[in-house]
Order: sequence, then structure tokens, then C-alpha cells
Amino acid sequence: MPAGLTTYKDIIFAMGRTGILGYGGGPSVIPLIRYEAITRYHWVDDDEFGETLALANALPGPIAPKMAAYLGYKLKGTSGAIVAVVSHILPTSIAVIALLGTLYSLQHSKVVMGMIAAVRPVILVMLAMMGYEFISKAWKGLGKTFAILFSLIAFLLLNTLQLHPGIVVVLFLGYGAFHLSWMDRYKKRKKQKDASS
Repeated sequence: MPAGLTTYKDIIFAMGRTGILGYGGGPSVIPLIRYEAITRYHWVDDDEFGETLALANALPGPIAPKMAAYLGYKLKGTSGAIVAVVSHILPTSIAVIALLGTLYSLQHSKVVMGMIAAVRPVILVMLAMMGYEFISKAWKGLGKTFAILFSLIAFLLLNTLQLHPGIVVVLFLGYGAFHLSWMDRYKKRKKQKDASS
């Protein structure tokens, strides 16, 4: 659906669904937001979603409201951003306040513990599917060697050096900008060389 045909109702329902169904915080919500933004409504493509996700990871605060704000702003400007964020956080905020007492009284229930344990594998599979899609895109876009090299560099920076993920994202975005600029210059030189010969 083109951004111009999107209504506030679409934004409210899409972000409301992600807020209500996204159990487990940011990592579990991202595949849901991706489904709404790419598959259901076609607001963005995979590349733009990936870039937005990387930028949102670099900024402080919870990731899901930042993603909601970006999509809302892209579709309807400032008012769209406000509607998207409120739609995402309001239903769960109300539910948390309403169910807090019940949760405390049932926190040692075997049924509740079983329900929580049953949800975790679903979240893991959703994250694995999204990770696989990003890796396959990197594989196609960068080539096998660079995709493996950058994955190893990211792993070392995050786990061995324990750099903040935001710093790693900024470093990779900086390299990406340099790489694109270099590739543009290389293609122009190649065109000029082909034209002159």
C-alpha cells in the first residue's frame, strides 16, 4: 500500500497489533513490526527496514517505539509518529496496569510458568528467521567473503572488545557510506575508460 493511501486507522491497527502481540521486549517485536511494515502494508522495503533498524539500535531507548515513530513519521509526518507510538505503547500499558495484581498472585503458578516457557521458542524462531533473511541479503549484496568478514568483525567488536552495539552500528554505517562513495567513483572511472576505448 503506498504511503499516500495509508490511513491513521492502518497505523493504529498495525502498531497496536505489534504492541499487543510483542511479548518479550524489543527483539520479539521487531519481526512483528517488519511483517506489518513490509508484508502487510508495503510501507518500506527490506533494505529501508534494515537501515532503520540499524539506526534505531544506535539510538538510546527502547527500539520498538523508535521503529513505530519512524514508520508513522514516514507515512503521516509528526502526527503520524505520535499516533504510531501511542498506538504501540498504550494497549500494553493499560494491560500491564490492569493485570499487574493478577500477575503477582499467579507468578508461582505452574500453568503461567509453562505458558511463558512455551512462548520463548516461538520468539527464538522468529528472530532466527529475521536473522537468516538479513544474512542472505548481506551475502547477496556484499558477496560471500565480505559477508563472512563483516560478521566476524562484528562478533569480535561486540563480544571480545565488548563495544556498545550503537558504536558498532555507527562504524559499519560509516564504512557503508565510504564503500558506496568508492563504488560510485569506481563505476564512473570504468564508464569513462570504456567510453574512451
